Amino acid sequence: MNDFSRRVIKEDFYSTLFPNKGEGSNSPLPLVEPQEIVNFLKSEINFKQVCQKILFQKVICQAAQKRGIIVTTEEIEAEANRQRHEKRLEKATDTLSWLTDELISFDDWEVGIRNHLLSEKLAQTLFAKEVESFFLQNSLSFEQVIFYQIIVDSQKLAQELYYQIEEGEISFYDAAHLYDIDDKRRKKCGYEGKVYRCSIETDIADVVFTTIPSQLIGPLKTYRGYHLLMVEELIPAELSPEKYQEILNNMFQQWLAAELDYMLNLSQL
Repeated sequence: MNDFSRRVIKEDFYSTLFPNKGEGSNSPLPLVEPQEIVNFLKSEINFKQVCQKILFQKVICQAAQKRGIIVTTEEIEAEANRQRHEKRLEKATDTLSWLTDELISFDDWEVGIRNHLLSEKLAQTLFAKEVESFFLQNSLSFEQVIFYQIIVDSQKLAQELYYQIEEGEISFYDAAHLYDIDDKRRKKCGYEGKVYRCSIETDIADVVFTTIPSQLIGPLKTYRGYHLLMVEELIPAELSPEKYQEILNNMFQQWLAAELDYMLNLSQL
């Protein structure tokens, strides 16, 4: 987006949204007062969350400033163009219509882009070198399995179903559909989907991740009942781009929370 397009969008925006007011107006919704917005957020139990996000942004700006991290005009333009392309805003008038519909100005949009990019840069600066080591140290937790499961509340029934499935008298899927104690799992014939190892009870996970796929497992007892399981696929831990970003985001969010707590504690001294 060149300077002329930006200027046209900006001028058109204010003349469209605020036809009788100057650019400095802060009342995009004449029928809604600022205090009404605050009161509504409080009534919806969202006020704390919004305040927390504002404080998080202050923490990010302060930390970025200390480390000399900046966002350039070129980076903001590139992200703005990416968003326009994603939203199919090919013309300046399309962008103007979208901004007007969202009740934000061009400057508001740029601030949001800058904040987002600054957050990403700070996260990379702080934790990019730690993601891989964290992944390696916790690789077992990132293993996944696609499996089916039947849970019943009787050991005797679980044992009978095991023998019937082994002898071919009933399929695993039919047994799950008929006997599982969970209605949702019955409807899915025992299908649990793709699950991380850390989401499965430890005793069951130890067996599941050392079993050959398609082999019947069980009965295994837990507080939920007696389990019969069948593994469809074991998925080794892999540091994919998506998983890298997930770990990075988690580290950054934990850091943000700790920094905010520290800042709030200082303010109370």
